[in-house]
Amino acid sequence: MPDTALPPLLRRRSTDEYLPPPAASVEQRAQARALEAVHRQAAARRQSPPAFARSRSGTAAALRALDIEAGGGFFELTPDTERSDDAADASFDDPGGPPVVDVQTHLVNPARFVGPSADALRAYLRTADQDRWGDGVDGAELAPDVWAHAVFGASETALALITAPPGADDSRVVTNPEIADCRSIVDRRAGTGRVLTHAIVHPNITGELETMATWASECEPSGWKVYPLYGPDPDRPGWFLDDDTGTAFLEQVRSLGPRRVAIHKGISGAIANASPPGASPHDVGPAAAAFGDIDFLVYHSGYEPNIDEGAHRPGGTGVDVLIDSCATHGIGADGNVYAELGSTWHLVVRRPEQAAHVLGKLLVAFGSERILWGTDSIWYGSPQPLIDAFRAFTIPERMQEAHGYPPLTLDDKRRILGGNAPTVYDTAVTERTDDWVAEAADELSHRFPAG
Repeated sequence: MPDTALPPLLRRRSTDEYLPPPAASVEQRAQARALEAVHRQAAARRQSPPAFARSRSGTAAALRALDIEAGGGFFELTPDTERSDDAADASFDDPGGPPVVDVQTHLVNPARFVGPSADALRAYLRTADQDRWGDGVDGAELAPDVWAHAVFGASETALALITAPPGADDSRVVTNPEIADCRSIVDRRAGTGRVLTHAIVHPNITGELETMATWASECEPSGWKVYPLYGPDPDRPGWFLDDDTGTAFLEQVRSLGPRRVAIHKGISGAIANASPPGASPHDVGPAAAAFGDIDFLVYHSGYEPNIDEGAHRPGGTGVDVLIDSCATHGIGADGNVYAELGSTWHLVVRRPEQAAHVLGKLLVAFGSERILWGTDSIWYGSPQPLIDAFRAFTIPERMQEAHGYPPLTLDDKRRILGGNAPTVYDTAVTERTDDWVAEAADELSHRFPAG
C-alpha cells in the first residue's frame, strides 16, 4: 500500500524501474527527506500527516526535498513554505499572471470503461502513477463529474480542453459526441468558454476520414487529436504524418477546419519498454513544413519516460527527435509547431535535472511562445500540485552556462501556463470561477452515471 503521508508529487511511478540508479537514489532520498518533513510539520500543526501531505505546504516540502537531493537551484522555495500555508500560497500564487489554461485533460464514460481500450488505459495508469492506481482502476474514478471537481474545483485551472485516448468505435472509453456533451453541460452551468474539445480521429480506420465532416459540424471541436502510434489490429498498424495516411488526414483538416492538429508523440514505452514507430516525432517537421497553414500541437513533446533526457544530442532520442525534425525543416520559434507538456511534466518533476533539460531544450528550439501547458488530468488527480511545481521551477544557472539554456523566467511561465493557449486555440478566457462546479458535476453524473 502507498504511504499516504507522501506528497502526491513524490508518489512512486512504476517507470522508476527504467531509471538509472543515480536518479532513482536521488528520488528515494527525496522521498525519505520529504516524509520526515511531513511528519515533523504535521505534528507541529496537530494535523494528520496525510492531510499535511496534500496541502500546498506539503507540496513545498516535497519540492524542497527534491531540490536539496538534486543539488539545488531547481525550486525557489524558502523553509517558511513548509511551515506556513500563507508562505506556501505566496510562493505558488501569481496574481499578475493570466488564468491557467490546461490543453490536455481527460475523462471517461464509466459505461464504456470495458474492452481493449480501457485495458490499455488501465495498464498505462498503473505505469504512470503506481501509488494511485496500482490496486486497480475504476472507471467511476475517471468519470466526468469527478473530472469537473478535480480540474475546476480543486485547482486554479480556468479553462480546460477535453481530449481522449485512442480506440476503435466499439471500444472507445469516451466518444466524440460524448466529449461534446460534456462541454455543453459545462457551458450551461458556467457560461460558454470554460471547456474546449478535441475530436479524436484514426485515419487508419476505414471511414473515419469521411466521418470528420460530421464531427466538425455536430461536435464543433477546437482541434483534431490523432495517435499515429495506434493500430487497431495487425492489418491496420500505426502511421505517420508524412505518409499517404497522414497526408490524406491533413488534407481533410485543411478542407474542414479547424486547422489545428494535436498529435500524441512520445509516452509509448513505459509499459513494454518498447516504442511503437508511430510514436516518434520524426515526421512532425516534414508534415508541418508541407502544411504551413495548419498548427501542429505535439502532445507530450516526444518525451519517453524510459530514457534519460540530457542535453540535446543530434540524432538522439525522445525530445531530441522532435527538435531535430523541426530544425531540419526550418521550423523554430516563429513556426507552426507547439510543444505540449501533458504527462511529461508529471513524469519529470521528480527528476529536476531531466526537467531542466527538457524545458531548456524546448526553450532553445521553440521559445516560450511555442510551449503549451497540459497535465493529462484527471489521470493524476487535481493538477494543482503540478501547477505549483511549475511556478516554483527554475533552470539552474550552472545548467544555463553549461548547455546554453535560457532562464525560465516569470514571463515564460505565464506564457506557458495560460498566455499561449488562447491564441493557439483562438479563444478568450476569463478569470477562474468555481461556483458552477457542483451543479455541472451533478448534471454530468446523471448524463454519465458511474454504475
